[in-house]
Amino acid sequence: MKYFLTGAAGFIGYHVARRLLERNEAIIGIDNLNDYYDPALKKARLEELKKYDKFSFHKNDICDYEALSTIFKMSQPDKVCHLAAQAGVRYSLHNPFAYQKSNLEGFLNILECCRQYPVDNLVYASSSSIYGDGAQIPFSTKDSTDRPLSLYAATKKANELMAYSYHHLYGLKTCGLRFFTVYGPWGRPDMAYFKFTRAISEDKAIDVYNYGQMERDFTYIEDIAAGVLSALDKNYDWEIFNLGNSQPNKLGDLIAYLEKKLCRKAIINYLPMQAGDVRRTYADIEDSREKLGFNPSTSLEEGLDKFVEWYRSYYQIKNC
Repeated sequence: MKYFLTGAAGFIGYHVARRLLERNEAIIGIDNLNDYYDPALKKARLEELKKYDKFSFHKNDICDYEALSTIFKMSQPDKVCHLAAQAGVRYSLHNPFAYQKSNLEGFLNILECCRQYPVDNLVYASSSSIYGDGAQIPFSTKDSTDRPLSLYAATKKANELMAYSYHHLYGLKTCGLRFFTVYGPWGRPDMAYFKFTRAISEDKAIDVYNYGQMERDFTYIEDIAAGVLSALDKNYDWEIFNLGNSQPNKLGDLIAYLEKKLCRKAIINYLPMQAGDVRRTYADIEDSREKLGFNPSTSLEEGLDKFVEWYRSYYQIKNC
């Protein structure tokens, strides 16, 4: 099988690619290597993937339809895993047009390429952010998602609607995955667990919003990657799934675990709730268990152990 993977140098993209390559699948990866966060980390991920013979890479932007179409025409992929996007709720408050370009225009380009050069299925990244702050607990894919609290969330909702229209009009098989606070080795430096680890290690203050009254369904990256591969393998006509740990933790738990692993006390700067954020996320994964065999098994403490071990190795920091 040949897989076209967007966001190949990204956090989730790297882990999905590695798993597919370990299965001896061929991957055509694409990424624009932008500077939303340190491009050196993206390049380091790529260097790991380039060790595999069946990995090829194109430094291109999904917003460049001509380049994207040319790669599709040349490679003729069997399946598409679309993980490239402009991420981040807070960044969308300051740079909204980045989301319009990547998450809307870029996604339309992917859909058009899948239509012009037919593929077996398209699996794409959605987000738990689309549930907003008023959903019932736990969040179910049957819940209404008509009131997103950020532009980022709104673009992810739009992706699901666009995917359905292409399924309806052209028979394109699509599967959207609503990721819940993914963390782990090779992670994104803009996410809280990563920023907290860096700040605590350097005895710097961390900003904690809503005065610490936040809960997140932290989901370990290897569990997420397993769910993505299952969705790619299943070829459902049109589906939306939650991929979460289904065991939310308080933000204070995360901080306490990091303090323990880093042998330092956090310096905490408590702040009010930030615009666009939600107080709690919690995934109902009944459908994901039944249809994808999705069974996350990594506790937050176990996952943070592995993250901190990687962090120390990557940044060459001594243990306690």
